[in-house]
Amino acid sequence: MRAMAERTGRGNRGNPGKRVEGKSETFDEAYYGRYYGEKRTRVHGPEEVARLCSAVTSFLDWWQFPIDTALDVGAGVGLWRDWFKKHRPKTKYRSVEVSKYACEQYGHELRDITKWHDKESYDLVVCQGVLPYLDDEQCAKAIENLAAMSGGFLYLEAITKSDIEEVCDDAKTDIKVHGRTGAWYRKRLERHFTPVGCGLWAKHDAPVLFYELERA
Repeated sequence: MRAMAERTGRGNRGNPGKRVEGKSETFDEAYYGRYYGEKRTRVHGPEEVARLCSAVTSFLDWWQFPIDTALDVGAGVGLWRDWFKKHRPKTKYRSVEVSKYACEQYGHELRDITKWHDKESYDLVVCQGVLPYLDDEQCAKAIENLAAMSGGFLYLEAITKSDIEEVCDDAKTDIKVHGRTGAWYRKRLERHFTPVGCGLWAKHDAPVLFYELERA
């Protein structure tokens, strides 16, 4: 996830580094403690993510698209799960993670999105802060797997090279990621999805009609 900089809109610039992809030990107790636990250094807390959950689901409500099932890929400390449990208890929610620590600590299924996709599809697939940790080949495979499981909408957050340079606060954002361009992501996402704004992508065959200017 990203942490926004001051209201000037400019972050602390830095060069993206590289982490070891696909290694669950990267996302250990220290990682979650820094970016999700400690208030001074965490990316977002429950209040911020609750607003995001409300916004995403409200858009789908506006488009009259029911959310009977939801899949959270890279569920972390379980903030989306907690929100769904409280506000959308009838939604069948499933959470997966590549981090063994997060699975043991927060009760997710251990899955690697670069190698796995379920046979079922989900009304809403959430993938927040996962793809930038993957190299190009892994990321392309992950996008294909996300698309295969998307039965309606994908909510995607993936910081780009431009975001790292101009938007993110590197005191609160892990910038040791692959800084790809937005165009790189769009090229692969648009094979399966229509962008409809604010990180939401509608599957091409989703039974939803959009006004022309709703399509980003």
